[in-house]
Amino acid sequence: MKSTDPQPIQKSQESYRVERPTQTGFSSPATHYNEPRIDLNTILAPNAEATFYVRMVDDSAVKFGIEKNDVLIVDKSLTPKLNQLLMVNSEGNFQIIRMETDYSAEISLWGVITYIIKNIL
Repeated sequence: MKSTDPQPIQKSQESYRVERPTQTGFSSPATHYNEPRIDLNTILAPNAEATFYVRMVDDSAVKFGIEKNDVLIVDKSLTPKLNQLLMVNSEGNFQIIRMETDYSAEISLWGVITYIIKNIL
């Protein structure tokens, strides 16, 4: 699967320094800095109210690199852009399509796929 618009994960801009301990002697250089935990909700679903998680039940989207048991993160608030993967509703079923310039058929957009979580087990 091609990724045309990579989204790097940025380090938090907040300061997580803790107060200097009142101990005497030499302390470990790492004790004054506490690295924050990675919050996947903040990174993967910045718009939580419009974000849905969908688990694939079959291999119908293998041509997009999506396999059975993969979890798709779908944001319903985004406007689709060229080459993005979309989840559409077609005749009562969900389908995955890639947004193309020459796509002339009428589609019922359900959301834009923002992340694919792969099952490696």
